[in-house]
Amino acid sequence: MANVLRQHAEQQFAEELEQLKKQDKRPVPPNWLLSPWGVVTYLVGGKLANGFEVSPKYIGNRRLMEIAVATLCTDRALLLYGLPGTAKSWVSEHLAAAISGDSTLLIQGTAGTGEEAIRYGWNYARLLAEGPSEKALVVTPMMRAMKDGKMARVEELTRIGADVQDTLITILSEKTMPVPELSTEVQAVAGFNLIATANNRDKGVNELSGALKRRFNTVILPVPGTMEEEIDIVQRRVASFTRGIALPVEQPALEEIKRVVTVFRELRSSLTVDGKTKLKSPSGSLSPAEAISVMNNGLALAYHFGDGTIKAGDLASGLLGAVVKDPVQDKVVWLEYLDTVVKKREHWKDLYRACRDQVD
Repeated sequence: MANVLRQHAEQQFAEELEQLKKQDKRPVPPNWLLSPWGVVTYLVGGKLANGFEVSPKYIGNRRLMEIAVATLCTDRALLLYGLPGTAKSWVSEHLAAAISGDSTLLIQGTAGTGEEAIRYGWNYARLLAEGPSEKALVVTPMMRAMKDGKMARVEELTRIGADVQDTLITILSEKTMPVPELSTEVQAVAGFNLIATANNRDKGVNELSGALKRRFNTVILPVPGTMEEEIDIVQRRVASFTRGIALPVEQPALEEIKRVVTVFRELRSSLTVDGKTKLKSPSGSLSPAEAISVMNNGLALAYHFGDGTIKAGDLASGLLGAVVKDPVQDKVVWLEYLDTVVKKREHWKDLYRACRDQVD
């Protein structure tokens, strides 16, 4: 395979999926690759009977993953909901990979997403030449998932217009997609279901109708509950990034990841980790995804413009970009945090100087 920037989950973790399939003795639903137990084990990690270690893809409450997988065993669709950067898309991709062995049946929701992206489209050259026919039909990921009994994915559901969202109602309630132009329909094969994501920053943009909400079970993915969980998430994803693009740099010291995660958690919660100082929060979400981005950007700087070892100066610009989304209000919050918290920490002097240099 060519040097792709990012492999699909089922490619990247093919060995784990194969090992799980061999060891999985529990009942497997129709057209599922693994049993519900196997899917959850793939997501949260664990040691198999043969000693093979499955890496965790989701670090957090196992029960949330059990609820999500149980939902997909039923006729209800799954909505993963939460703050931006809480691994909704990541979980969605890995759910589809472990259940269907195919995470590519994806519809990306935007303000410009139309009905034809969800239902079907037409090859207009063929349509004009031959009229409506099976050959002129453009099959969407949703239609393919229905025909093959696989998981379809819709990212950022609330970014899609309300009238387009409601095209999902017939698909989810009747498990069929009418094609009136051909006087036919596509009926969903066993194994078909839908995994959608939405973030609460988009609340009010295109609210789901009551009829559509009833077709979903909602699982809210929270930000990591503890500092240790968040550090583990960032550390694993950063290591995956450096392997994926073959960045030959020294792995970042755990101390640097701890500092970035500490900054984000304190500003997010408006309180220092020792509980002694109240802080103002910036307008951004400061999620684990953004912490990962700061570390990845720092690694690239260290390799291309440094000695390969990540330092405070490599993190400063990423921190500034993550925290200061509003150039007026957020800048005030950031400067106050630097002067009242970062400056006073014994081993953070280098980070303070590097961050102040970026702001000044």
